[in-house]
Amino acid sequence: MANSYFQFKEFRIEQGACAMKVSTDACVLGAVAPVAGAQRLLDIGTGTGLLALMAAQRNATATIEAVELDPTDAAQAAANFLASPWAARLTLHALPLAGLAATHPAPFDGILCNPPFFRHSLRSPDARRTTARHTTDDSLTFAELAQFAAEFLAPAGHLTVLLPPPEMQHFEQAAAEAGLWPTAQLVVRHRAGSKPLRHITTFERQPAQLRQQELLIKGANEEYSPAFRELLGPFYLAL
Repeated sequence: MANSYFQFKEFRIEQGACAMKVSTDACVLGAVAPVAGAQRLLDIGTGTGLLALMAAQRNATATIEAVELDPTDAAQAAANFLASPWAARLTLHALPLAGLAATHPAPFDGILCNPPFFRHSLRSPDARRTTARHTTDDSLTFAELAQFAAEFLAPAGHLTVLLPPPEMQHFEQAAAEAGLWPTAQLVVRHRAGSKPLRHITTFERQPAQLRQQELLIKGANEEYSPAFRELLGPFYLAL
């Protein structure tokens, strides 16, 4: 029987009750999102709490808030926060993003999000998994995410989002309409020559030349690539 948790070097993610489990691409997002120097960070749709916890490990002083619509996921994330070494700096809001916006929070230096992204594919019979994975009228939309970031990012703040390449194009349109522009992008591939799996893109208020890099998850002999090992080494037990 598989473990109901994912053990990292400095924290554990209990995920047995969560609709979406820890994934490799989410871990990459948590490892590359620009959080250095930030005083206030927000993880939107935190799920298990993974991105917030990775940010807490990477930034030793930031206060980190997380918002989660699903009450079961929110309870699990809150428990993961409480069990971590950084419980005093982590806050969970068990409400939709619009509910957080209604509280008029202070500006965030960084916002991280791994949003629902399947727009036209067959939905899961599990309603909670569908909400976590698919953009729907009653889930977090690209426009809602972009508009929230445009309103609540600090002037020099960053929004960092993980999406498949076709969906990232749609999000870039929503971001542009909200006044946010892509400034850095990591193209994630499984191995050399394979199609891009995900784009991890950082958006800012001022347009700039896009800085693009590439990350291969696997290298020779289907082992983790040196770049992946360096990036996730502070987190994965096996690295």
